[in-house]
Amino acid sequence: MLIAGVDEAGRGCLIGPLIVAGVAFEKEVILQLSDLGVRDSKKLTPKRREEIADLIKDLAVGVSYFELQPRSIDLIVLRNVKLRKLNYVEAIAMAKVIRELRPDEAYVDACDVNAERFGTIISKVLGYKLNVVSEHRADSTYLVVSAASILAKVRRDAIISELHERYGDFNSGYPSDEKTITWLEQWVHNYKACPECVRLSWKPVRERERRLREFS
Repeated sequence: MLIAGVDEAGRGCLIGPLIVAGVAFEKEVILQLSDLGVRDSKKLTPKRREEIADLIKDLAVGVSYFELQPRSIDLIVLRNVKLRKLNYVEAIAMAKVIRELRPDEAYVDACDVNAERFGTIISKVLGYKLNVVSEHRADSTYLVVSAASILAKVRRDAIISELHERYGDFNSGYPSDEKTITWLEQWVHNYKACPECVRLSWKPVRERERRLREFS
């Protein structure tokens, strides 16, 4: 029996893509994930995540990723179509990842406030019958989802590292990060626009870009 876990990384970030990762294992090896040190990716250092990610891939039957780029996120958010917002698109992305893995059962970390609704959307678009377990904080509850969260975070960290080399050190890229906001303000001041790696639809970006354009 093949079991898959699916999770995402970078949903709330101002910079870079949202990464959905899925990973599938034979049911009898899942408990070995605990021995590898698999846990919620947020509780691991970047170095440890990279080490464990390699071990996860060695144990897995399959791995799949989906990347939602900043401009695609902007289009979804700014269009603001009821029931077709970011939660819906993320459910579609998770369904695509699950479809590629073809597990017998899938566990997903629900981003929708209604976890059951999130799972139902995934099930409807899959194209074949599958038991989808959709829960909040699934990355802390199920080892398969913890493994997916690690892969998603490692993949996104690598992309963020590449963006640092191209655009300079913006640190984490999250709106709560003062260094990120300082970098953003300086960039807009210098170039009168945001680079393509920034999500223009995020409120902190819209406000700062407008203010800096008015007073620069």
